[in-house]
Amino acid sequence: MAQEAGDARDSGLMSRRTLIKAIAAVAGTTAVAGGVALAQPTPQPTAQPSPQPTPSGPAAPPSTVSSPPRDFGPNAAPTTYFTDPDILTIDPRFGDLIQANTAIQRLWNGPVNGKPILWAEGPAWSAQGQYLLWSDIPNNRQLRWIEDDGHVSVFRAPSNNSNGNSFDFQGRQISCEHLTRRVVRYELDGSVTVIADSWNGKRLNSPNDAVPHPDGSIWFTDPPYGGQLYEGQPDAPGGPSNAGGRLNSKVGQPAEQGGARRELPTQVYRWDPSGRLDAVIANDQVPDPNGLCFSTDHKKLYVISTGKGPGDTGPGGQGDVWVFDVRSDNGLENMQRFTDCVVDGIKCGPDGIRADVDGNLWISSNAGRSVGYSGVTVWTPAGQLIGRIRIPEVVGNLTFGGPKRNRLFMAGSQSLYAVYVGTQGAAPG
Repeated sequence: MAQEAGDARDSGLMSRRTLIKAIAAVAGTTAVAGGVALAQPTPQPTAQPSPQPTPSGPAAPPSTVSSPPRDFGPNAAPTTYFTDPDILTIDPRFGDLIQANTAIQRLWNGPVNGKPILWAEGPAWSAQGQYLLWSDIPNNRQLRWIEDDGHVSVFRAPSNNSNGNSFDFQGRQISCEHLTRRVVRYELDGSVTVIADSWNGKRLNSPNDAVPHPDGSIWFTDPPYGGQLYEGQPDAPGGPSNAGGRLNSKVGQPAEQGGARRELPTQVYRWDPSGRLDAVIANDQVPDPNGLCFSTDHKKLYVISTGKGPGDTGPGGQGDVWVFDVRSDNGLENMQRFTDCVVDGIKCGPDGIRADVDGNLWISSNAGRSVGYSGVTVWTPAGQLIGRIRIPEVVGNLTFGGPKRNRLFMAGSQSLYAVYVGTQGAAPG
């Protein structure tokens, strides 16, 4: 009996040992198989909720691997850009002017009151009203974007086909009107003052852009671009933009409009608070003057000579930017070409221009069908290109605004764009 009991115990021990060995063998096989599976290039699962514990063992951790798996290697493309990829640094100095971790925004594109924007121009920032004003020239109206909620509405209609707008040092709006061939100022009480509509007894052409000076004067350009059907009115029959008289300049216009003809060369003017109007730049110096701005200290005046306009008999502007020294008597001297606005062999046709507090010049670019060069070019006071902003539309004009004046607003063909920058505009509006 004792022998039989011992045999039974030995048999039980052997059975348990055999079982343990069998389990170990199975576990080893599973581990090897698992290692082989991990070595295979199988698709990684997307993140899933943690499975609940089961009687067979603890829960597996949730997956944090994206599908397809993300490449963290040295050649992987970034998923987040620290600066907008369409803000291009040409020179390291541009880095100080860029606001990191911000993007170019299209603030508005589409109809306003059921009418699409046809040609956006003349943006100006009202520091008092906290809104951006700009012109929709062919639609004969001014539009307003409100900073508080991004609302866009018609601000003024009709606008007399206004083009350039600005705000002076007292917060009053200045507008250049194509239709009426004049510059006006909207007073704080709502009345309108005609700043200038003629010189030496002859009607102006179609004032385009205006900038205020701290001494109260207003400087403006007078090219002929408003002498056409789309953005103003052609000359009366026999005038330079309607020499053959085939166009009826009165059609669709108020009763008092349609009888004017171009009488003056294209010039730049200075209006004095006394009422005196002086031509400070002649046509043979800067033909077809368009955008203009002062340097930060108001000791230099930058003027853009765009392209040939309706009624021009000479070669017209060549898309250059010129700079003059401003004398103490408000005369100009030492004329020099600032830049021809050629970038990588592409003509980035200038139109509007603004200076920042460091003296850099921000110039709108119309590169036509050279996709990737329309937008904004940025230059040092010495005329060196340091940066570009690419916009998918022609940019006609630009201004600095926002509560801190550190936001660049760009009027595209049919859109309004903006981007925060690392500097401030030098002038109001």
